[in-house]
Amino acid sequence: MTDSTFDVLDYPLFVAGQAVQTEKWLDVTDKFSQSLYARVALADTKIIEKAIDAAVNSAAEMAALQPFQKQKILLHCVKRFNDMRAELTEILIAEGGKPRKAAAAEVERLINTFQIAADAVSQLDDGRMIPLAVTPAAAGYQGMVKHVPIGPVSLISPFNFPINLTAHKIAPAIAAGCPFVLKPASLTPISALKIAEVLAETDLPKGAFSILPCPREHADILVTDDRFKLLSFTGSDVVGWDMKARAGRKKVTLELGGNAAVLVEPDTEISDAFIERLVGGAYNHAGQVCISVQRILVHADVYAEVKKKLVARMKKLSAADPALDSTIVGPMIKESEAIRVNKWVDKAIKKGAKALVRGEQKGVMLDPILLENVDESLEVYKDEVFGPVAILEKYKNFEKGIAKMNSSRFGLQAGVYTQNLSKMMYAWNHLEVGGVIINDIPSFRVDNMPYGGVKDSGLGREGIQSAIRDMQEERLLAIKL
Repeated sequence: MTDSTFDVLDYPLFVAGQAVQTEKWLDVTDKFSQSLYARVALADTKIIEKAIDAAVNSAAEMAALQPFQKQKILLHCVKRFNDMRAELTEILIAEGGKPRKAAAAEVERLINTFQIAADAVSQLDDGRMIPLAVTPAAAGYQGMVKHVPIGPVSLISPFNFPINLTAHKIAPAIAAGCPFVLKPASLTPISALKIAEVLAETDLPKGAFSILPCPREHADILVTDDRFKLLSFTGSDVVGWDMKARAGRKKVTLELGGNAAVLVEPDTEISDAFIERLVGGAYNHAGQVCISVQRILVHADVYAEVKKKLVARMKKLSAADPALDSTIVGPMIKESEAIRVNKWVDKAIKKGAKALVRGEQKGVMLDPILLENVDESLEVYKDEVFGPVAILEKYKNFEKGIAKMNSSRFGLQAGVYTQNLSKMMYAWNHLEVGGVIINDIPSFRVDNMPYGGVKDSGLGREGIQSAIRDMQEERLLAIKL
């Protein structure tokens, strides 16, 4: 068990770049031991209004930052986060229940994300020339376009990657020159506040950033207020699309998850490393990953072999203390989520599904589950499980397998294992997803690549360069010579 005898720390929120204690506190539990881990200050409506005013007032100064100034800010963050590796890893284990190796990897990605943003500041093309003399009436005109910051942005980050997905909103905002107000997930707010501590050490303009844990009802203004020019949200599809409907005139980017599928062709080597990759993709962090492997489509010629090896590996796997180096499956974020997932599995079994592997649920701890013969109309198949559940299914024809992958209402990323170049290109051309991953699981992500989905999986792209462009607008200059 995680040691629950530590002192409970109090964390301030950050409004207009300043640390502020408030009279109301949010309790944050250690997700494994369920003991009180820390308290964070909660923002009320007055604090949120002050943060928005500060963002608006700092917009001009933020937009005026030169590339070398932005780079200095971002590189300071890189250095400090590198110094804080051990502390940040322990925070992710405690507040998020993230297994130690996954937590350390997330801290590494935080550092990489800020480094990539620092590099992007000097690498992004700031504008282009446009030949306007395409008609006689435009003869003698010359056009130029530059990119300018869109203005204040509102950012809402999720619980499952509380430090790196927060970084994927903050780092591009700084690189783009946009002041921001960020609401972290109430279940895992400390990671974002640690980022705020470091930002407060930099030369960011006064008022350029606020990080505000707050109740959902108070945060609604981050969605509806037209002083924000962009809303970036990562979370559930139901909440995200509702936000877009209420967001008014601002640009909206949404990363809303999915039920990712991987397809395995018969020319794939069914090695131990391949099986381990499937297991990690499906069950790491208890499956609480937007691109977790939820559906495993295996060609009939290798289905029996994959099934045998996958079941054998999973029988050695169970939910465990996230502080251990050996843990893959840690706790669910809440007991109610573990209960929900178990109910979905029970319903599928009653409808004829077979549990190839299934352990126990004890509080937040839910052992990994592998199903086959699942009714495609059920939640566990068609919705995002966001838990340690994967579904094994057989196919015989490649094109029909691709069509089966596309039958989902989601479209974030998909994985295809094949050595056939034509099939790789067919998958890229036909899969209705934001990203096609060849010879790896759909859970693959590098922080500079465009990342996002189609259909119910969202709108727009994350990834530093893509996010920076979303936070900027083109401005034309036309000159009559």
